[in-house]
Amino acid sequence: MDSVATPGVLGGLRIVELSAFVAVPLAGMTLAQLGADVIRVDPLGGGLDFRRRPITESGASIYWAGLNKGKRSVALDLRQRVARRLVRALITAPGEDAGVVITNISPRWLPYEDLRRDRPDLIMVVLRGNPDGSIAVDYTVNAAAGYPAITGSEGDPVNHVLPAWDVVAGGNVVTAVLAAERRRSRTGEGSLVELSLADTAFATLGHLGQVGEVVINGEERGRYGNYVYGTFGKDFATSDGGRAMVVALTPRHWSSLLEATATAPAMTALEEELGVDLSDEGARFAARERISAILEGWFASHTTGEVGTVLDRHRICWGPYRTVAELLAADPRVSPESNPMWADVSQPGIGSYPVPGTPLSFSAVPRTAPRAAPVLGADTEAVLSGVLGLESAGLAELQDLGVL
Repeated sequence: MDSVATPGVLGGLRIVELSAFVAVPLAGMTLAQLGADVIRVDPLGGGLDFRRRPITESGASIYWAGLNKGKRSVALDLRQRVARRLVRALITAPGEDAGVVITNISPRWLPYEDLRRDRPDLIMVVLRGNPDGSIAVDYTVNAAAGYPAITGSEGDPVNHVLPAWDVVAGGNVVTAVLAAERRRSRTGEGSLVELSLADTAFATLGHLGQVGEVVINGEERGRYGNYVYGTFGKDFATSDGGRAMVVALTPRHWSSLLEATATAPAMTALEEELGVDLSDEGARFAARERISAILEGWFASHTTGEVGTVLDRHRICWGPYRTVAELLAADPRVSPESNPMWADVSQPGIGSYPVPGTPLSFSAVPRTAPRAAPVLGADTEAVLSGVLGLESAGLAELQDLGVL
């Protein structure tokens, strides 16, 4: 049966996606950029995220385009039984590299046990908000995980603008697909893989030692503003109104920072005063405010450009604070001319602008350029005819019924 032949390490693998918002669309896009044929199925007129901001003046969603690059789009009237039967057929269609579905919608009319009657080796990855299936989104999970309570300075909780748990969960969906597909290739058996945003966040909390910090040490982490917890890292104002974030994680980073800023004598005096060894990152964290007071004068007497020249020469870990517009104007890491991950892509309904491909570079497989997101429903007839073998008469009948 038909599957779009695309270069990449996952070329030939076909995945059906039923999704909305961030995590699963991100997973599908990631798989598509690695070469998989990802078919996103939406209702006619678009799903819940089809008009999500940011949007153009004409109302086209730049957000939707960004998360659906390189996929094929099928749009059907999913209220009709015949449309649901078509989706079921797409998911369970034969083929060694087919029979994979990812979803965070998990419609009741597509239960795993029912689907696997048609395809026993089916792989289905389902993402939910909470493990019990109740509603949760990134912002509510993040609040419950405790991170806003330790973000920023004193005062009200501070929400992170990055939907971190959606992004991490999307990566987990990709991992689930690849792990289940490997198991199937070895055993011939399918899998139902279930995960949740909440488990994603709370597992991370445990992985990073923050659960043990409370249970074992009996300590609740404080709010340290822009200081990096457990080592020395801080932002500094420069003479031209900029700000630089500097992190000294290792003894080499620390000694290089002192050499670059000519503050070694002052730091030695501070060590003697406090009776500590600042080559230890824990000691640097404890003395962070005194260290910052010593360093502030050097940064304040140099422009951001001068700071960058000196810190780069000493191989110090640092970065300037920028807006997205400033990043695009100044940083070669986001330039199609300098970084092969990026390319200028003409997106239908939006225009041409730089978009990223996969950040993974394989030695054996050339990196492929990113592709535009599909126009909603643009591939419906090609998928139904190519995968399911529907002929012109059958497609015309579906059009007459308003299914597509």
